[in-house]
Amino acid sequence: MSQSIEITDSAQDYLAELLAKQNVEGIAVRIFITQPGTPYAETCLAYCRPGEEEPSDEKLALEKIDVFLDKHSLAFLEEAVVDFNADRMGGQLTIKAPNAKMPKVNADSPMEDRINYVLYSEINPGLASHGGEVKLIQLAEENIAVLQFGGGCQGCAAVDLTLKEGVEKTLLERIPELAGIRDVTDHTDTTNAYY
Repeated sequence: MSQSIEITDSAQDYLAELLAKQNVEGIAVRIFITQPGTPYAETCLAYCRPGEEEPSDEKLALEKIDVFLDKHSLAFLEEAVVDFNADRMGGQLTIKAPNAKMPKVNADSPMEDRINYVLYSEINPGLASHGGEVKLIQLAEENIAVLQFGGGCQGCAAVDLTLKEGVEKTLLERIPELAGIRDVTDHTDTTNAYY
């Protein structure tokens, strides 16, 4: 794995200090981007207690700290730099992620990356207003994308409509070689439904 993100020594020192103040054994830092690939992308840095990381996170064991990188944010964290500028006021941690709003996907990128890009940049921002989101679970045989709907889309009566109409149409327009989509979500669970 190419190290996509640079965390400068001063930033590591600063973060190590912050983590030490938390008094939690094994605490780390987690970096993720909300709404990656959109104009609203925000790069976030959070404390991550043991067990709070996602199973798919990529772990970066640096000299002074451990960092977990959100898998879906990786492409958007290319060339990102986390830096700390000390000044008389104590200093400021800065995160520059030039590709947060626009990841490097092109026609040669793996189909999964391109599907994720469309989901994250075009589809999820629209579903977010309903507290929903779509994730690519896998690319199945015959180029079928297996998607999972989460949040408010789960158990929503309109989901078949939304799914078939919007999501499939957008994905097929953007990725012509995709054959279709399948939904793994169980829509009988209405605990989170949005009405």
